[in-house]
Amino acid sequence: MDPQPVIVKGLRKSFGEQQVLTGIDLSVNKGEVLAILGKSGTGKSVLLRLLIGLEKPDSGSICIRGQETTNLQMDQLNEVRLKIGFLFQEGALYDSLTIAENIAFPLRRHTKMSDSERNDKVRSLLLSVGLDKDLEKMPGSISGGMRKRVGLARALALDPEILLFDEPTAGLDPITAAEIGTLIQKQQKERSVTSVVVTHDMHAAHHFSDRLVMLKEGSILLTGTFDDFRKSKDPFVAQFLSDAA
Repeated sequence: MDPQPVIVKGLRKSFGEQQVLTGIDLSVNKGEVLAILGKSGTGKSVLLRLLIGLEKPDSGSICIRGQETTNLQMDQLNEVRLKIGFLFQEGALYDSLTIAENIAFPLRRHTKMSDSERNDKVRSLLLSVGLDKDLEKMPGSISGGMRKRVGLARALALDPEILLFDEPTAGLDPITAAEIGTLIQKQQKERSVTSVVVTHDMHAAHHFSDRLVMLKEGSILLTGTFDDFRKSKDPFVAQFLSDAA
């Protein structure tokens, strides 16, 4: 039996005097879309950065695909990262490269594909996010929603088993946000990708996630389905739900 893609135990992280995460226990099931919710400053994005190894925890453990990652050397951590796709909040595209070149970048760096194989892969990835007609456009000439689509295509380039999303619907109009949510679900169904999605958008999370986690002041307040959240009597959860209505 395959190990769970992500298991976090007792995770703590502070910056100076500020405690950001105060003991997080979390597991993500294979093929699941897990949404992590909370107000700004509650440690959602810090948790993602810890999962990908961009930050080190003060204490606690992170297991990715059965491997403890918190004390790995950089070359070992990079091996783990090859199975993780990361979609940054702003897309984090290279402005000097075309859309196609942005997606080809990890393929050039980490595979031995021929030019024709790489071009076919790039076209296939762009088709999967509805941008196959936009290969030669530059990132500066496309909308925020399109940039996130390109970021998703690039995150999928190395066929990851795990996708991490940092506020994928932030700054988008409701229609475009719904389209991004549909793409997240599509990756789950077509590729069996396990996804962890940090968001403050309860409305979007309701539609694309299997399970929700609510962070408050650095700890987990509630974990469950949307129905579990709707039944909760906690005023903090109720406020989130009313904002999403």
